[in-house]
Amino acid sequence: MSKLVKAVLPVAMLLSTSFAYADANNFKRWAVSAGWLHVMPQGKANSTQINTAVTEGGNYAVGSLKGKDFLSANNLEEIRNKTYVSKLAVDRIQKGTDKDPEFIVPSLYTNGAFADVYGISNWSNNAGLEADDVDTLGLTLSYFVNDKVSVELIGGIPPKVDIQGKGQIVASAHSIANSTAALPSNINGLDITKDILITDLGAHGKVAEVTAWTPALTAKYHFGQSGVNKFRPFVGGGIVYGHFNKLKLDSGVDQDLVNAGHMVQNVLDGQAGVALQNTGSSSANPVVNVDTDDAFAPVVTAGFSYDVTDRWFTTASVTYMPNFNNTATITVTDQNTGKELIHAKTKVDLDPLITYVGVGYRF
Repeated sequence: MSKLVKAVLPVAMLLSTSFAYADANNFKRWAVSAGWLHVMPQGKANSTQINTAVTEGGNYAVGSLKGKDFLSANNLEEIRNKTYVSKLAVDRIQKGTDKDPEFIVPSLYTNGAFADVYGISNWSNNAGLEADDVDTLGLTLSYFVNDKVSVELIGGIPPKVDIQGKGQIVASAHSIANSTAALPSNINGLDITKDILITDLGAHGKVAEVTAWTPALTAKYHFGQSGVNKFRPFVGGGIVYGHFNKLKLDSGVDQDLVNAGHMVQNVLDGQAGVALQNTGSSSANPVVNVDTDDAFAPVVTAGFSYDVTDRWFTTASVTYMPNFNNTATITVTDQNTGKELIHAKTKVDLDPLITYVGVGYRF
């Protein structure tokens, strides 16, 4: 059964009860109210799935490589003892790096050098997004089918919701030297693993802001009787539709993702060694785009109204919207070529608990 059907079914069932209640009283058909909506998302951050334009296990040119990355190899001693040439190479790189931490491996060993690259084509990190609490003006319009059952449209001023980042996105790059050129082939099998920090969402805190449009349609059953009971509790259910736009990404996160786009492009350009440094420069002009999809979810609500006069009333309610979630899609594209460098997705669980206190008028 689809999410939409599950959400609509309770409304249909509740409305069907209206025909069982014939009411002879002169109740008011319409009611409007305005008040304070406090929205408290209950969802927690989900993992983020990242895919890039790099082919898993693809053989890419190494290009420029820093000595410290070379010397971090998991099997450095094995490579040192492999051949006389490999021993000379390791010793020379060790000596150069001892003198200068930014020492670059001589082109003698990197010209024509290739490596099989793993770990940055697709991976998942336990990092994601959570929505903050938000307050806004709530508005309702109700139509009473009879004195017991009403249909209510809930809206208000679309709030700007702060999105908090949780966790770090890290690419665990793994490369194994695999060259056919004579000199670089002496270090074939050199195994380098390096964790590359893409972005620290938790350190940025607020990573985005989005405008949320979430109209809801509910059916309510009201206990008591108009003109007799001033205090009338109600219960109800319905459906909510969520549309999210005007998303603004934090500039720091945006720059981190641009840098990640450069990292991917460097691998594609035959500069896998430079990619390990995540320098933030390449032949590409990366641009970041973030989209969120629309969502439907069921609504359950309970509350009460209290009549001040036969027309004016106060009302309060608590509403829960389970399984209210959407997906944020992040793409990094090279503006020069239109090539998509990075495609990432994360599920954003909202599942809000909402309180409402308002004043209304019947007519």
